[in-house]
Amino acid sequence: MRILLSNDDGYFAPGLAQLASALSSFAKVTVVAPERDRSGASNSLTLDRPLIVRQTPNGFYHVNGTPTDCVHLAVTGLLPELPDMVISGINHGANMGDDTVYSGTVAAATEGFLLGIPSIAVSLVNVGGENFQTAADFVADLVKRFAGNPIKEPTLLNVNVPDVKPEAIRGVEITRLGKRHKAEPVVKAVNPRNQTVYWVGAAGPAQDAGPGTDFHAVAQNCISVTPLQVDLTRYAQIDMLKGWMQA
Repeated sequence: MRILLSNDDGYFAPGLAQLASALSSFAKVTVVAPERDRSGASNSLTLDRPLIVRQTPNGFYHVNGTPTDCVHLAVTGLLPELPDMVISGINHGANMGDDTVYSGTVAAATEGFLLGIPSIAVSLVNVGGENFQTAADFVADLVKRFAGNPIKEPTLLNVNVPDVKPEAIRGVEITRLGKRHKAEPVVKAVNPRNQTVYWVGAAGPAQDAGPGTDFHAVAQNCISVTPLQVDLTRYAQIDMLKGWMQA
């Protein structure tokens, strides 16, 4: 099995290395990741300059672009063969609810999905980052399950794993995305040059976090697996808008 592995934390991230190690025991893994942290890059592509690919001593490739660039470049020209699966992560921090809109981790997997390849985004739900191995082992088992019994539909999965030891995981739940409150206000400051600068505020607390959501699952120390789609059409409003336009 051929796996393309990427992330948004950069090629040096510990979660990336641990996931690559776990998958390499049974698959051919190629790592193509950003040269630096590109968290929050979403699905952006670099179109205003050329991209450069370099290889590190451990064999990882890194690109001076976004997570989406990395996957697009790998699949459309860098790799001699198409991968059987694209996996993005392990992200250092959650990607749940509204986070998925901004997430570079999810974006890398989404690019694989858009290019016709089954894809998984995986995140460790804590900024402490102490238990990447819990997430790595789960994803390895998930990939083995997929290899033995492939899903017959286009597949884009968003996986969030509590930052706990494996024995503390209480199960796996198939979930939907929850929803956060609006973000916290921007943080205003003055830099050493006496210029006013702004930091984007933190994400708001969870608003829709009831049973069945990704937020609820990880709060119960369960692994959340959410199937995603890319079609943004709000079908319920099509007929309403037709009537509105004709009024």
